[in-house]
Amino acid sequence: MPIIKYLRATEPLWHEWDRKAQKCGLRHTVYAVNGNQYTGEWLDNLKHGKGTQVWKRTGAIYSGDWKFGKQDGYGSYSIPDPVTKEYRKVYAGWWKNGKKCGYGTMFYPNQERYEGEWSGGLRSGWGRMFYQDGSIYEGQWLADRPGGQGTLRLRNENRYEGGWKDGKKHGPGKFFYLDKGQLLEGIWMADVPKCGILIDFGRDEAPAPTQYPIPKV
Repeated sequence: MPIIKYLRATEPLWHEWDRKAQKCGLRHTVYAVNGNQYTGEWLDNLKHGKGTQVWKRTGAIYSGDWKFGKQDGYGSYSIPDPVTKEYRKVYAGWWKNGKKCGYGTMFYPNQERYEGEWSGGLRSGWGRMFYQDGSIYEGQWLADRPGGQGTLRLRNENRYEGGWKDGKKHGPGKFFYLDKGQLLEGIWMADVPKCGILIDFGRDEAPAPTQYPIPKV
């Protein structure tokens, strides 16, 4: 009785290549066509879990949590110094859908620093900003600018407490001129006091009080 042999169906090579190309779980460094590289965890061909991304064009590095291909969770972002080539941390904090969101700290190149809340990549919520000139703003932020209630302390210890809008003093507020021993309480619009009352405040302790005290009404 003749023996009939059937040819075994061979799987196309591209099937095997495709399986090997699928990225899921922890993988070694994967290079993109544009030169970017990623080392870390994957899920269904998307960065997911813990990982580090390096952008070739800027040299920037993000190290932290990923979710379905975007920064999501806690992570830090650093860039190389153009002169020393050493990495300088720019942001450390929380992310959502690829943007800063939640609490985080931003480091600016002129030694300025922001500590506080973010939303959609912008400073929003409560935060504290340390400026290059030595002044400090602490209070509410909206769309990357002081907005709401907040306090601005100047380097000479003078301070403003009150309302803000679009990064400027706006609404009821108090400005303490502690160097002169005076207090201005009134209404501001776009950084300009429109009306108010100026009285002596801490005049005896002021380092440079005015020559004559303000008469009481």
